[in-house]
Amino acid sequence: MKTASTKLRIAALGLSAGALALGLAPGDTAPLTAPAAAQAQASDLDRVVTALRSISTMKADFVQTDRNGQSLRGVMTLKRPGKIRFDYGKAANFLVISNGKSLYVIDYEVSQVERWPIGNSPLGALFDPEKDVKRYGKLMPTSSRDVISVQVRDPKKPEFGMITLIFVKNAAAPGGLQLTHWVALDAQNNRTRVELSNQRYGVAVADSTFTFKDPRRTARRPG
Repeated sequence: MKTASTKLRIAALGLSAGALALGLAPGDTAPLTAPAAAQAQASDLDRVVTALRSISTMKADFVQTDRNGQSLRGVMTLKRPGKIRFDYGKAANFLVISNGKSLYVIDYEVSQVERWPIGNSPLGALFDPEKDVKRYGKLMPTSSRDVISVQVRDPKKPEFGMITLIFVKNAAAPGGLQLTHWVALDAQNNRTRVELSNQRYGVAVADSTFTFKDPRRTARRPG
């Protein structure tokens, strides 16, 4: 049985199932004709894919907030292909890790491990941007020309959830776009937001970062 804190953390990362539409504020740009709009969308989606695929490694601080305003903080570490770690600190007794094949949610408080295939998570847009962003992504209007918002969901598999990625144009970031936050929404209307800051690119990251000690065999928290 999941504890309340476990449910919060899983929902905040966008791992729970289901999807609902998410609307963002209208943009301040003039409406485009249909061909021009399609061309602009394809171009911006290509830019997003290029930016994500240009990240070899990345570290960032994150704050994730659920619809009730409860927040959790930690450090996100990403390494291509397919590896990611959300570390909430030793005091949290909680960890989320992808080893490139599966995504694990480890709760040391209740000695529980849950596993998802990477493709079953909305975070797949970060793991495989070409497949997920290009195939399932749709540009959403924003209030600034310097902001690109992409909603990613598979309409044939709504149970896999939805994620909306927000980028800001930044010449210093890989591909000229910096991922600043994402928003996840599930079938239970659990809207959660993960904000990134202090992004560092090209840092040395050992593969051991994406391993963990199974709490079902030991009560010790990994260092």
